[in-house]
Amino acid sequence: MSKYLDSIIAGFGGQGVMLIGNLLAYSGMNTGLNVTYIPVYGPEMRGGTANCTVVLSEDEIGSPIIRSPHSLIIMNRPSLDKFQPMLMDDGIQIINSSLVDKELVDTTRVKSYFVPCNDIADKIGNTRMANMVALGAFIKATEVMDLKAVIDSLENVISAHYSHLIPKNAEALQAGADAI
Repeated sequence: MSKYLDSIIAGFGGQGVMLIGNLLAYSGMNTGLNVTYIPVYGPEMRGGTANCTVVLSEDEIGSPIIRSPHSLIIMNRPSLDKFQPMLMDDGIQIINSSLVDKELVDTTRVKSYFVPCNDIADKIGNTRMANMVALGAFIKATEVMDLKAVIDSLENVISAHYSHLIPKNAEALQAGADAI
C-alpha cells in the first residue's frame, strides 16, 4: 500500500499555522512525495481563524480538497470545535493542550495526542515556536516521514534574513517529537 496522509492544520492567525503547513509540504516534496498545500485565511489575519490543508502521497493526488481528514493539528479551541467532528474514525489529532481543555477532546473514536505546545515553546525561549512543537509531535505521531527531513527543509520556508532562527526551530521540532 502506498503512503498517503491528508491533514488540516488550524489555529488563530499569527500562530504560524501556514508556516508549518508550508514546511510540511516542502518536507514532503523534498522526500519525493506528491503534495498539495492550500492556505485558508479568515477575514482577519492576525487573531482571526486560519487553517490549511496538506496532502502527502506517493501516488498522484486527485484532489486537494479534504472533507474527512486523516489527521489534524489543533492549536486552539475554535479550531477543535470546527474540525474535530470532521476527523475520520481512527484518525490522529495533535492537540495544543496549552490552549485546549482535554475534556473537550474526543478520545474514543480518534487517537488524540495532548502536547502543551505553548508551554514547551516557552521553555525553549520563544512562545511563537509552539507551531514547530506541534509539527514535531505530528511527525512523530503519524510517522509520515523522518523528523530530519522536516528539519532539513526549514531553509525552504525561513528566509535567509531569519536563518539564525533555524537551530531554535529545529530544537522546537525535536521537543515536539519528544513529547509523544
